[in-house]
Amino acid sequence: MRLQHPSLQAALSLCLFILLWQGLASVLNTSTLPPPIVVLDILLDEIKSGQLLHHLSATMGRLAFSFSIAMLLGCAIGISLGLNKSLDHFFDTWLLIFLNIPALVTIILCYVWFGLTETAAILAVVINKLPNVIVTLREGTKALDKDLFAMAKCYRFTKLKTLLHVILPQLHPFIMAATRSGLALIWKIILVVEMLGRSDGMGYQLHLFFQLFDVASILAYTIAFIVVIQAIEWLILKPLDKHAVRWR
Repeated sequence: MRLQHPSLQAALSLCLFILLWQGLASVLNTSTLPPPIVVLDILLDEIKSGQLLHHLSATMGRLAFSFSIAMLLGCAIGISLGLNKSLDHFFDTWLLIFLNIPALVTIILCYVWFGLTETAAILAVVINKLPNVIVTLREGTKALDKDLFAMAKCYRFTKLKTLLHVILPQLHPFIMAATRSGLALIWKIILVVEMLGRSDGMGYQLHLFFQLFDVASILAYTIAFIVVIQAIEWLILKPLDKHAVRWR
């Protein structure tokens, strides 16, 4: 009997990963690789104490705020550059510069210029994510069907109606790609931001555990964050994606 159901395959894959982890931890028998049950116990203890929820909520708040700003600005700028060749040529060099500046450099500069504040932390995350969104949406806009623009012009669509009914439906795959890649990138940047200049959040706690060489707690907090990000994918992004392409 072949196991073809995606959910069953995912469950079996996860079980295999846990078994390999347990086997490797048993063979090595070292504190630098604790077994899954130890990590689970610490995870439950952190949840009961409220520490994990406190730091997780701080990180998720920063993620939601910075991600929203980066996506809204990135989509607006990317579409504008894709529709206007002159603007695209003028700002292309800017994009290349910001795409190649290391995230760590941006974070340090924001803290130096604006102080160890929440505003500096959010700004550092937005600056790091924004160029990726702009480039993705710009390339998607360049690939739009010109015949649909001609049709919209014939039917005298307003600019808003053209955006809602001609541009955005065609850009849906690019927006979703920017969203998913953005979530994968932005939470990693936030952890570095919190390690360097915040007094709470997952990154702050991971830095503390690193100083104590507490690998079990590092893994526990990592698992908690992965679960939350996967929940966002399953409960928010996938339903939105399905709703957006219901016309197919």
